Amino acid sequence: MAFIDESCKFDPDAIETEVVGIAARLGQHDSGMHIHAKAQLLYAPQGCMTITLDGLHCVLPPTRAAWIPPACRHSVVMNRVVDYRSLYFAPQLTGSIANRIQILEVNPLLQALVERMAFWPWDKPATAMLNTYQLFFEELSQAKESHLVLPMPSDRRLQVWLAELQRAPWHVPTLKQLGQQLGASSKTISRIFTRQTGMPYQNWRQQWRLQQAIALLATDHQVNDVAYRLAFSSDSAFIAFFKQHTGSTPLQYLQPKYLGGGH
Repeated sequence: MAFIDESCKFDPDAIETEVVGIAARLGQHDSGMHIHAKAQLLYAPQGCMTITLDGLHCVLPPTRAAWIPPACRHSVVMNRVVDYRSLYFAPQLTGSIANRIQILEVNPLLQALVERMAFWPWDKPATAMLNTYQLFFEELSQAKESHLVLPMPSDRRLQVWLAELQRAPWHVPTLKQLGQQLGASSKTISRIFTRQTGMPYQNWRQQWRLQQAIALLATDHQVNDVAYRLAFSSDSAFIAFFKQHTGSTPLQYLQPKYLGGGH
C-alpha cells in the first residue's frame, strides 16, 4: 500500500522498484536533514512546505512541485499539509533532468500523473510503469521553473541571526536594522550578501519576504494579515509588491486556473 502516515518507517532506497510512489497524511512535520540515493519529486495539493538544503531555502506552495536530485542533502518542513505526494526514481531514469533542485509549476496533466504514480504498488512491474513515467518526464522537462529558491549566505557573522530568522521568518530587518543588530556597517553586510548570494541585501530581503508571503497565503492567511506580518505599509503596497514579483495578485496566485500558467 502506498499510503503512509507518521507511524510508518519508510526508506525509499530500500525498495528496489525503479519508481516508488507514496501518498502521505502529515499535518505538521519536520523530516530533519536526510539524503536519498533516488531522485525525488515532492508535491502537496494544499498547505505549504519549506525545503532547506546546504546554502538554499525554498518554499513549495500547492501549485508547485520540487525536483530533488539524487544524493542531495535536504530537510522538509510541512505546515498545514493534509495530504502530500512523493515520487522516487532510480538514478538511471533521471539522466535528462537537471542535477539540481528545481521548483516547477504543476499543470493538470503533471498533477494527474503524480497522483496516479503515488498510489502505484511497490511491486509493480517495470514494464507496466514505462509509458506513464516516460510521459511524466516529458511533462516535467517542459514545466516552467519558478524562482522560489533563495541562496543563503554562509558568513559566520550571520549564522545566529539566520537561525533566529528561521524561527521567526516574518521579521526580516531592513539593511540599517540588520547592521545595528550585528554591529556591522551596511557596506559590510551588502558586500557579504552580494558575494555569497549574488544579490545585494535589499534584493535578498525582498525575495525572502516574497517566499514568506507565498507560505502564508498557502496556509489560508488573509491578504491583510500577510501585509501586516511582513511589515508592509498597507494592503495595497503588499499587493503591488506581490504582483511586481509574480505577475499575479495574491488571490490569483494559488487559484487552480493558474496551474501551469506563466508569470
